[in-house]
Amino acid sequence: MNGANLDDLVDLLGRWASGRGPLYLLLAVRLRALIDDGVLPPDDPLPPDRVLARRLAVGRGTVVAAYDLLQQEGRVVRRQGSGTRVAPLDLPATRSADGVVANPLLQHILHPPDGVILLTCAAPHDPPPAMFEAYAEAGARLSGVRDLGYQPAGNAELRATLAGYYRARGVPTTPDEIIVTTGAQQALTLLTALLAAPGDTVLAESPTYPGSLEVFRHAAAVVKPVTPEQLRDALRERPAFAYFVPTARNPDGAVMANHDRRRLAALAAEHDVPLIDDEVCAELCFSGETPPPLASFSRGENVITIGSLSKLVWGGLRVGWIRAAAPLISRLARLRAVHDLGGEVFSQLAATALLRRLDEVRAARVRALRERHDHLCAELGRHLPSWSFERAKGGQTIWVRIPRGDVDAFSQVALRHGVAVPPGRSFDPLGGHADHMRLHFLFPAEELSRAVNNLAAAWASFDGAGRTASRHTLIV
Repeated sequence: MNGANLDDLVDLLGRWASGRGPLYLLLAVRLRALIDDGVLPPDDPLPPDRVLARRLAVGRGTVVAAYDLLQQEGRVVRRQGSGTRVAPLDLPATRSADGVVANPLLQHILHPPDGVILLTCAAPHDPPPAMFEAYAEAGARLSGVRDLGYQPAGNAELRATLAGYYRARGVPTTPDEIIVTTGAQQALTLLTALLAAPGDTVLAESPTYPGSLEVFRHAAAVVKPVTPEQLRDALRERPAFAYFVPTARNPDGAVMANHDRRRLAALAAEHDVPLIDDEVCAELCFSGETPPPLASFSRGENVITIGSLSKLVWGGLRVGWIRAAAPLISRLARLRAVHDLGGEVFSQLAATALLRRLDEVRAARVRALRERHDHLCAELGRHLPSWSFERAKGGQTIWVRIPRGDVDAFSQVALRHGVAVPPGRSFDPLGGHADHMRLHFLFPAEELSRAVNNLAAAWASFDGAGRTASRHTLIV
């Protein structure tokens, strides 16, 4: 990079060091914003470590750490001999260090490809009849609403209904301990903004929900992977909070045992660290029983529960919530008011009607998911016997391992065969699990069969197994 370009970059960085947190994180945050906004375009060279450090009057280690973090996120590429560049291709915010897709979940929401079977975004595609009936009921009741509709904490009736839902699950709850959000993603974003400052440590499982990792990184938090067994030692370091998905975990559909739930809640109380329990898929257990939330094992105020209707009913129903201590809910409501004054009331009235029919809606959804899960597992066993996975206990996805190579490269081959799959690195705080992918089973059996057939054809091409290539003709 020449002097003029270096001058331009320094001007663009502005007062990058004026925030809170370690300098390397503040620098990474500002560079990330410039990359995500397209100000620094794909393939644009960045200054060498020493050059930028000298110009910014910081230690070389600050720039190295910032570049390394951006490389881990897939926003830059660093190669010996050729320096550091903005990640190539047209969506730098979702690219891995070698230029391939790092978070297809976001990519395919922002830029859905045509003619491709999307096994990336795991949300229901087929709303149940109960949802349309709930909206009809909400429409009939809307004429009775006599207020502005600005309710930062959410519709009062829905909050009361959700409080009753948790009381029925063994967690004493009042409406003051509920805030309604625009989906669970906003719930997690609000909590992160309130609980974590730049440079703070956030504990998370690995693998975990990739949308959570994006939220934590954009808050300039340091995400540290941790297992339940490692939690005690990790909590001694005073993280901002810990995030777990104990029920029907995304991506592998695992369900945590009750004794582990009790231990997690006890450790959070012992160390006075907030513990976020992501229950978005909790009502999708194949056993037909919903395990107790972590809050049922704690008498303190450390456990925070996130829920949503997007996985149980339909992805486009953007109604989620947070259950937490009333003082925290009050603070969240004030923060929410700054953002958007509150959620859309019509959908909240429909959500109230749906929650009253929860048993009916859940039974139908779980029955369909269990059948599709079994079909996908059978098809993988038949057409891709070298791939390994554990059957899910609930949720919408399974966690699959390929025997050779990495899924980042395979996903590009799969895309050419008409199937989009999310590589495992997107689900790992440190970019590991390169030999894994998440597959959802939300499509009908016929479409799942077509997807597996095309994956088998892609695997034959990727693995060089010419002897099997003829058995799997691309189905479009």
